Amino acid sequence: MAEQGSPLSMILIFAIFGLIFYFMIYRPQAKRNKAHQKLMSELAKGTKVLTSGGLVGRITKISPDSDDVVIELNATTEVSIKRNFIVSVLPKDQPIAGL
Repeated sequence: MAEQGSPLSMILIFAIFGLIFYFMIYRPQAKRNKAHQKLMSELAKGTKVLTSGGLVGRITKISPDSDDVVIELNATTEVSIKRNFIVSVLPKDQPIAGL
């Protein structure tokens, strides 16, 4: 005959799995989301940025109510991208080829 575990041990196992889920999955993702939201709020005209596609340029047009950002890649090329594709802000002293 199979022996059944007590309900208290099952609750303990679920609590341990819940803590593992929180510390290994939810909390790191929440930190990344918070950092990305901070990055999005700091964007301004003239900021040098890196996109998820690998484009590096300077923001030329940005509006708070629009989701689009216009980035100047060099003196003659501008692209319009969605705000969420910006992954990092580059230091002001870092040179950008063509700008």
